Amino acid sequence: MKTTLSINGSGHDLDLDPRVTLLDALRQHLGLTGSKKGCDHGQCGACTVLVDGRRVNACLTLAVMCEGREVTTIEGLGAPGALSSMQKAFVEHDGYQCGYCTPGQICSATAMLEEAKQGWPSYVSDDLESRPALTREEISERMSGNLCRCAAYPNIVDAIEDVAGSER
Repeated sequence: MKTTLSINGSGHDLDLDPRVTLLDALRQHLGLTGSKKGCDHGQCGACTVLVDGRRVNACLTLAVMCEGREVTTIEGLGAPGALSSMQKAFVEHDGYQCGYCTPGQICSATAMLEEAKQGWPSYVSDDLESRPALTREEISERMSGNLCRCAAYPNIVDAIEDVAGSER
């Protein structure tokens, strides 16, 4: 199936089986290996990318579903020497150990901050009507779809708090 995907601001014409996931299209057809295949069941978040600014599990999303939409991967958030604020914070706060989950964590955290700015509540939000305060508990809940087997969670939350504080 002929499909045109906009990935990190560039168009890519692909001929894909309609069953190919976005993750496999990124990794196997486009060579963008930043997004990782962890569980391949949408449970770990290692494959998290942004589609039109919203976080999605690329392993559960068909590539053809993204035609006409903007996909942003970890490679599109920043580049060596020009890291995004979230990428810098993860480095500064040592928000990674093995690094396998880090691309998904950073993409998820980037979108999560935007969700909070828009006032989206989470399970632990006290008030459903106003913009939630990004407490450690709130950040942890919002990031609960991204697992880290190395248990770098305190540093990940520190990094997110740092960026959230600088964007206020």
